[in-house]
Amino acid sequence: MNLGDARKGKFPDQITAFGRALRRAGVPVDSARIAHAIAATELVGVQRRDDLHAALGAVLVSRPQDLEVFDELFAAFFRNPELEKQLLSQMLPKSPNAKAPARKARSQEALSVAGALAKQRPPGETELRFDAAMTASDLQRLRHADFAGLSASEFRLVEGLARDIALPLPTVRSRRDRPGARGHRIHWGRALQQARRHEGELLNPPRRVRRRQPLPLLVLVDISGSMERYARLLLAFLHQATRGAPRAAFAFGTTLSDLRSAWREPDADTMLAQCNAAIADFAGGTRLGASLARLREQHARCLVGRRTVVLLITDGLDTGEPDALDAELQWLKRHSRQLLWLNPLLRFDGYQPLARGASVLHRHAHGMLAVHNLERLEQLAGALAALLHTR
Repeated sequence: MNLGDARKGKFPDQITAFGRALRRAGVPVDSARIAHAIAATELVGVQRRDDLHAALGAVLVSRPQDLEVFDELFAAFFRNPELEKQLLSQMLPKSPNAKAPARKARSQEALSVAGALAKQRPPGETELRFDAAMTASDLQRLRHADFAGLSASEFRLVEGLARDIALPLPTVRSRRDRPGARGHRIHWGRALQQARRHEGELLNPPRRVRRRQPLPLLVLVDISGSMERYARLLLAFLHQATRGAPRAAFAFGTTLSDLRSAWREPDADTMLAQCNAAIADFAGGTRLGASLARLREQHARCLVGRRTVVLLITDGLDTGEPDALDAELQWLKRHSRQLLWLNPLLRFDGYQPLARGASVLHRHAHGMLAVHNLERLEQLAGALAALLHTR
C-alpha cells in the first residue's frame, strides 16, 4: 500500500502529529527525535508499512516499556491514511457484536487529544480522524480519585496538582541559638558591648533563644510493581513539598537505591529522570527487611540523633522473612523519632494488615496514613502534626 511521499505533501505533518501523540502518551519524544523520524522516513520510504514501523520505532522509542504503546498508536495512525477509505469504513454496516480494539489508557488518551485537535483543522485538510471518547473530569472528582485508576492525561494533571500541595513539617528547638528578646541564656558578647556604651552599666541584658528547625526527614519508597503509580506521584509530591527541610530519600524493591543525589535537583521532572536511571529493580518484588539491613549497614548516618521522621511508603506486601523484617524495624524504630507508614491500601474499606510483612510493619509503626488520592495528600500535613504531637 502506497502511503504517500515523505518529501512533500502533508506526510511530515503526520509524522509530527504521531510524535506529539506519543509524547502525550508518556513516551519521551522531543523535537530532535521527530526530526530524525522524518529523515528516517525519507530514507526507508513509505511503500512498505513494516519498514516504516521499524524505522520510526528505532528513532522514537528508547524504553522497552513504551513499545506496546508505540505499536498501538502506529496501528491507529497508519491504518487508513486515505480519507475516502475512512468514510467508506464508516458507511459500511458493522456487526452488533464487534468490539473496539483494547488499548492502554495512555494510547486511548493520546488518540482522544489527537482527535480533538483534528476537528479544529480547516475542512480542506485531509487529516486522520479517530473514534475515541474523551471524558472530562472536574477538580472535585480528581481530588477523590484513586491514583491507580487514573488515565494518562488525568495522571499528569493530578501529578501537577500534587506538586503544589504544601507539607509544613513540625519544627523543634535545635541545639543552636540566636539573639532574641527572651531566652534562657545571656548573650555575653552583646552584653559587654552594651556595658561599654553605658560606662559599665548593664541595663537590660540581651539574651539568646533556641533556634527552631524542621525535623529531619527520611523517605523510603516502595517501587515494586503494585506501587508503580503511587511511587512516581509521591516522589514528586514529597520532593516539592519538603523543600528547605533536611531530608534523605531511598527507594527499595529487591534492593536499596540511593536517591539523595537526585533529590538535590530543584526540578521535579529532572529528579524523576535521575531516579529512573538510579533504580535498577523498578516494578519488581519487595524485600523490605534486606533493604533496611543495607540502610543500617551503609547509610545509618541519615538518622540524625533520633530526631528523624521516617516516612515508609509501601503496601506491606513483603516477600522476605518476617523475622528479619521485625529485627530491622526494631532498629529503625530505636534510631528515629517516629516511624510513619503511608499505605495506599487504606483506600479499601475495612482494610486489615493480614499479610506477613504488613502485620509486622503495623506492629512497629507509630501510625498508618492513607495516600491514595489528592484529598489524602492535602490532609497529610495535619495528620503528621497530630501524630508527632502525641509522641
